[in-house]
Amino acid sequence: MGNVTRIVIIGGGPGGYEAALVAAQLGAEVTVVDTDGLGGSAVLTDCVPSKTLIATAEVMTTFDSSYEELGILVADDTPPVEQAARVIGVDLGKVNRRVKRLAIAQSHDITQSVTRAGVTVLRGRGRLGTGGQAVDGSREVLVDAPDGTVQSLHADAVLIATGAHPRELPDAQPDGERILTWTQVYDLEELPRELIVVGSGVTGAEFAGAYQALGSKVTLVSSRDRVLPGEDPDAAEVLEDVFRRRGMNVMGRSRAESVKRIGDRVEVMLADGKVIEGTHCLMAVGSVPNTSEMGLEEAGVKLNDWGQIQVDRVSRTTAPGVYAAGDCTGVFMLASVAAMQGRIAMYHALGDAVQPLNLKTVASNVFTDPEIATVGYTAADVECGKMDAVVVKLPLRGNPRAKMQGIRDGFVKLFCRPGTGIVVGGVVVAPRASELIHPISLAVDANLTVEQVASAFTVYPSVSGSTAEAARQLHIRKRVDGES
Repeated sequence: MGNVTRIVIIGGGPGGYEAALVAAQLGAEVTVVDTDGLGGSAVLTDCVPSKTLIATAEVMTTFDSSYEELGILVADDTPPVEQAARVIGVDLGKVNRRVKRLAIAQSHDITQSVTRAGVTVLRGRGRLGTGGQAVDGSREVLVDAPDGTVQSLHADAVLIATGAHPRELPDAQPDGERILTWTQVYDLEELPRELIVVGSGVTGAEFAGAYQALGSKVTLVSSRDRVLPGEDPDAAEVLEDVFRRRGMNVMGRSRAESVKRIGDRVEVMLADGKVIEGTHCLMAVGSVPNTSEMGLEEAGVKLNDWGQIQVDRVSRTTAPGVYAAGDCTGVFMLASVAAMQGRIAMYHALGDAVQPLNLKTVASNVFTDPEIATVGYTAADVECGKMDAVVVKLPLRGNPRAKMQGIRDGFVKLFCRPGTGIVVGGVVVAPRASELIHPISLAVDANLTVEQVASAFTVYPSVSGSTAEAARQLHIRKRVDGES
């Protein structure tokens, strides 16, 4: 392909803007084509907004569940216990205005960073030209601007990073008021009194837990046996138990067929004929990649049956000179993975040293309360024989810091190879598990042994001390198993 100097990136989410920064740093001429604002859905309608909302819910849950045990006194006008009223409440309109303000500020910061690096940002919808690859290896990218004009760009390499949007069911069309997608909830001014959440994956579980903490009466409709079917079974069991204890109505093996709005109420019809009523319904039934009407297949970019772009471990598509990153690829729908895919694509396209994407070192987190963080091989991998590993699960109820903070639910789980003791995976279920997973992530990435993890000092008392204790137990189990 020769010396690549012109890069066009379609999409300004984590995969796009991180790629732009790398390409600019390596001396390329970079243009980012974006429709809604840099940061994409991760910043404007997904990760940043939802985690900002969850931050408020987290404070309320922590206070609600532990203020009496910790000896905290509240104002004299606290409702009597027999009224079963909450000590604290929430102004959802104020919360959502803060959510939007922080999202816009983050997008602005990203735009400044990208433009300072010398990247050109164009507002519009990008698509591949119909001419295919030119003799010199370049490709045409057409930009449909908001004013109706079309601009032609030529690039030596193109990165598709267009993300995804919420999936909608034919018989459950959102109206933005009572039937909502996760991008529309931030327009609510008042807290839903009775919220039905359809879908028990990560998005559904996070919003169900958050709104329950904020004060909504929540019903979670799951078509599967349990919540979070893709997560560690022990972790999902802990979370479902917490949800139920806090008053959530979790309906397993219940598939929603349709959702109708009737005045200020909604009705959710289940496959078994049962009808659930509430004031609002949040649809969290997956996402659809933004890959249509972009000229991808005509350019030789192969899509799978779900419309996701097929890529290899260095983000190449099946069309020469065309790369893809992020949710539009369906590889691992995390902002961190999108960013890594984008960076890898630019390293490869510009001839720099590149390490292919290794999904077994990816740390992920479910922002419920408690949080669920995972990295590396899983219990499912061990159960099916994909990885031979020894497992230890250490409940947090014996951790001194957890006792001090009133933490009753959660655990640390480590997986290691039986012969070498190399750490190959881990799960943390705890408040701020997203922070506690990092040492396990380092261990997995660096192929550390349980002996090395156990010998590193931890602060006493600390929740992270349970990670070292789990490693010590694995060392003992590994030695005993070896002797037997």
